[in-house]
Amino acid sequence: MEQLLLIWEGSGLAQITIGQASMLGISLLLLYLAIGKQFEPLLLVPIGFGGLLSNIPGAEIATGDGLLYLAYSTGIETGAFPLIIFMGVGALTDFGPLLANPKTLFLGAAAQFGIFATLIGAVALTQLGWMDFTLAEAAAIGIIGGADGPTAIYVASQLAPQLLGAIAVAAYSYMALVPLVQPPIMRALTTVEERSIVMTQLREVTKLERILFPLVLVLLVGLLLPSAAPLLGMFCLGNLMRESGVVDRLSETTQNALINVVTIFLGLAVGSKLSAEQFLVPSTLGILLLGLVAFAIGTASGVLMAKLMNVLAPTNKVNPLIGAAGVSAVPMAARVANKVGLEANPHNFLLMHAMGPNVAGVIGSAVAAGIMIMLLG
Repeated sequence: MEQLLLIWEGSGLAQITIGQASMLGISLLLLYLAIGKQFEPLLLVPIGFGGLLSNIPGAEIATGDGLLYLAYSTGIETGAFPLIIFMGVGALTDFGPLLANPKTLFLGAAAQFGIFATLIGAVALTQLGWMDFTLAEAAAIGIIGGADGPTAIYVASQLAPQLLGAIAVAAYSYMALVPLVQPPIMRALTTVEERSIVMTQLREVTKLERILFPLVLVLLVGLLLPSAAPLLGMFCLGNLMRESGVVDRLSETTQNALINVVTIFLGLAVGSKLSAEQFLVPSTLGILLLGLVAFAIGTASGVLMAKLMNVLAPTNKVNPLIGAAGVSAVPMAARVANKVGLEANPHNFLLMHAMGPNVAGVIGSAVAAGIMIMLLG
């Protein structure tokens, strides 16, 4: 009888708290969204499963010498995982649409307004006593507005590691919810005529332009803003390997095996921070709400900038829908812009045009991250 009692007392069922049970439910919900609804499954599956493991009483896989703790300390605390993923994203990215239509860079830049607006909003709410965030924490929350998961994780690990779990889940949740969140904002800010604007065919971009662009970008941004060099540097390295044509084996490995392996461990490491004592706190709800506000403002800013560009240059109009692709959710935001455009005009294909501001948004969010880290890190 005593042995049975010892077995029961050592079981997870006897030790589990209400908070841990709640987090197990949230982790299962993330897995459902990933598998059942296919919302960012590549990341939500490992994040959700990491959340399960970190909330099983007595497992200790997310603490001490546990695998998830080691993955977090070696890959996220050091900033290595987000940087490696950025290299993979660079190897998967085509700068051609941006180079063919450089003015779309302004759309990517405008979409980052949500980051700084949310930073100001978080500080104002703290001053009013409604929330309790430091300036560094507010900056880490604001970066969610860029809809760029690796950048959000990198900034949070540098400025607010205690909020990493909530920020990562918010960032990837809103990336996954792009098809639901963006279209209503896009339709509300544009007319049917504006959504029907047909853009001219993009020019052919030479190989020399493709090779020089990542080199010029990393030197220009790195010399002006060194704190942005790690993110943009790895992004540009991956792109240079892709475009140079002389290291195909390295490029293919970066695009596939390397980014996949790192994504698994990054997701598990983020999931390890979904433990009840870290996640079930009042600040988490504030982070989720502010992240949604940041994402919505970023989407609206991109669309409004496109409309302003049409007023200033009425002879060569851009479809305002591609401004919404200025957030960094590549390529999901560009696909959404294309889909909403087709609803207004079945013969209007905006995907390649939207990839210009989409790629510019990746650059813009990395620059915004560099500014945050330089000023507050």
